[in-house]
Amino acid sequence: MNIFQTILILSAAFLAVFAEATLNAPRVWLGAQINFLPAIMVFAALNAGLPTVSALAILGGLWLDTFSANPLGISIFPLLIVGWPIYLRRDLILRDLPFAQFVMGGIASALVPAVLLLMLLSGGYEPLIGWGTLWQFIVMALGGAVATPFIFALMNWANRALGYQPRSDPGFRLDREIRHGKVLKHL
Repeated sequence: MNIFQTILILSAAFLAVFAEATLNAPRVWLGAQINFLPAIMVFAALNAGLPTVSALAILGGLWLDTFSANPLGISIFPLLIVGWPIYLRRDLILRDLPFAQFVMGGIASALVPAVLLLMLLSGGYEPLIGWGTLWQFIVMALGGAVATPFIFALMNWANRALGYQPRSDPGFRLDREIRHGKVLKHL
């Protein structure tokens, strides 16, 4: 596992939560706030280890709950519900295909708020639910689906540009000539 990739993922999650809390333009234009954490969770589950997925769910959930009206820590479980199954089946998912990224991001972006709403309702809270809630789910799912391929491209670019890249060529040429015989010693 690459520690740089973990730092990159957690930094992206922190910046995404900060941007969601400070930028009001998408909320005003669309009538809903797009949550980028499920898209980042899809990237982390497909490209990082289980400790990174767990750290993203815990820290990202706490950061998100800090800026929202949700009880502190309630967003951790929905992010884990998205991250762990993708991590467990990531060998079967076509992670480099933008369409697969789009679909996984849409499913994750729809599942996280749905599970969060169920947890709030089962915990005795009374969130405002109406026809506007359906519009918010649609905007969040489509926004997360569209954002996921861009997040994949941005994170892969940042990892290539800033991270350590192992050397791909062997240390010697394959067409070199090896001479067997006496070794000359120079004085």
